[in-house]
Amino acid sequence: MNTKPKLYGYWRSSSSYRVRIALALKHLEYETVPIHLVKDGGQQHAAEWKVKNPMEQVPLLEIEHEPGHVVSLTQSVAILEYLEERFPEPPLLPKCAYLRARVRKVVEIVNSAIQPMQNLSMLRTLRELGADAQAFGRAANERGLAAIEAEAVDAGGRFTIGDEVTLADVLLVPQLFSARRFSADMSRFPRLGEIEARLLAMPEVAAAHPDKQPDAEP
Repeated sequence: MNTKPKLYGYWRSSSSYRVRIALALKHLEYETVPIHLVKDGGQQHAAEWKVKNPMEQVPLLEIEHEPGHVVSLTQSVAILEYLEERFPEPPLLPKCAYLRARVRKVVEIVNSAIQPMQNLSMLRTLRELGADAQAFGRAANERGLAAIEAEAVDAGGRFTIGDEVTLADVLLVPQLFSARRFSADMSRFPRLGEIEARLLAMPEVAAAHPDKQPDAEP
């Protein structure tokens, strides 16, 4: 690539965190462009950002798809799949079709059953309705992580599915970070804790941590 990719995101966004991990694991250098999800009423709602992403979300990846042709991609799982197809080494999906399906199962649990239940728009709506948003987010995390714990125990490898890092792990690490923000009972997920420790010991994964990002806040 002649042009360095640009990742528009927010330091604490779990979806942005996923893409940072994948870019690091693929050894792709990129430029960080912060989009603050709270300041100024949420910069993702600004008119100029809506042009880039009508969903008013992060992350967004700008990357040179062909020489001189930069494309814009949104939705973190779509971005991860693109990176896997475009930069297949090191692989983040197993060769075995059955194991690939199990990885995608974990990805789907995180991406559709946990993360949407704890994002800013959902929590704002819950508060407006008088609900306990923190408890709601905690319950969603504990329910989904319990399912992933069972999957990881059954898979019996060093990582979530098998002995190699996969997209399941790429989504797991940010979700565990988010779960702690909701005071989830992490003692319920000892297997995930072991896997997380292995992943965080990897320099690529460690470098993607929210606290190490240029827009990180105390």
